[in-house]
This record gives sequence, structure tokens and C-alpha cells, in this order.
Amino acid sequence: MELAEAIKKRRSIRKYTGKKVPAETIRNALELALLAPNSSNSQTWNFYWVKSPEKKEKLIAACLSQSAARTAAELIVVVASPESWKRSHKELVAFIESVKAPRPVVFYYQKLFPSMYRWGVLNSLGIVKKFIFFITGIFRPIMRGPGTLRDIQEVCIKSAALAAENFVLAITAQGFSSCMMEGFDEPRVKKLLGLKYSDRVVMVISVGEEAERGTWGPRFRISSDKVIHEV
Repeated sequence: MELAEAIKKRRSIRKYTGKKVPAETIRNALELALLAPNSSNSQTWNFYWVKSPEKKEKLIAACLSQSAARTAAELIVVVASPESWKRSHKELVAFIESVKAPRPVVFYYQKLFPSMYRWGVLNSLGIVKKFIFFITGIFRPIMRGPGTLRDIQEVCIKSAALAAENFVLAITAQGFSSCMMEGFDEPRVKKLLGLKYSDRVVMVISVGEEAERGTWGPRFRISSDKVIHEV
């Protein structure tokens, strides 16, 4: 299936048949999700494929028992994990050095990058960074973040969302359907998965075969001239 066809075919499916989705289909889509662009190649995402029947039932309840979750064959939780940059940092620095990246790139990953993803006790480091960004920004253009934990979470959420898009397009290309759900009780999902305080649940993605009347109607989009601006 061509990329344009997969993009046009993908819909948010609210009801699935009882057909099982091959495990290989999910694994393929997850591997493709990991190829998504992400901030500083920090890969601050985690994907939880909920397979335990007990946990799956609790997850469905946390998703407000909506039909997109209740009738799904599989459920994937996409999580933004600000602290997870630490797991790959040494490997990333070693890789940057091995490919003989430019010195500014090496310096960024060795020195600057770790400070960008730290917020300190009670956001103390984040507040200091915000102050420095503000003062410096008076005199010249500068990146204004990330500073606080909330800033860092926002960056990680963007990366995780890009990976989620890869995932659902890969599912579509393999002949199955999905729904990216934001309707869920985040504290309950975090407790179910044993997530950290700083982690954010970006979305829960259901996967399955579309049932009859799996969508409410044809796709609706406002005209492109209202949202595409040439300046």
C-alpha cells in the first residue's frame, strides 16, 4: 500500500469485529513506530502492548469502556517518558563519536543535552534555565526551552505522538484499523502500568478489524485554505 493511500484510508474506528490481529502485525508496526523523528534522537518514548487479560480489562475500564477499547483485539499505550533519555545517552554519544560527527554535535550530546533534559529537585534547575533563557533572549534569538518538567514533558509528548502516527499508518498498511484514543483516566492508566510521576500517557491505541458502521460517517475536514497559510 502506498503511503498516500494509507494516510487517506486511516480512520478512527469506533467498533471492531472479533477477528484477531496477528502478533507479527503489531510487532511490525511497533518497529516502524521507532523510526519516527524525535527530539535530539533522545527516543523518550515507551510503548506498552497490554496482553494480560486482567490488565486489559482494567485498561478498558480506564478508557471509560468506550467501544473503540471494548471491542479492540489489541491495545497499545503510548507513553512519553522524560527520564528515559538516560538509557540511551551513552550509546548515543558513542555513536556520534564513531561516525565522526562535527565537534559542535559531539559537544551538544556530551555536555548540553543532559542539562536540557534535567529539571532538578522541585523544578529548581528548570526555573534557573527559564530565567537564563529569558535574559539571553532579550539580546538575541535563542531556544526558550525546555526548562521545567512541564516543558520537557511537552517535548517528549511531541516525539511520542510522531511515533504513534507511524504506528497507526503501519497498521493501516497491513490491512487492519486503529483508533488513537485520548479519552482515558490517566492516573489509573499510570497506576496500571507502574509508570513514574514524570511520565505522561499520550494516548491509548486500539487495533482490530473494522466492523460494520465502525465509523460514524464520512471523514470531515474543513477546507485547506482555512488552515494552510502562505506568508
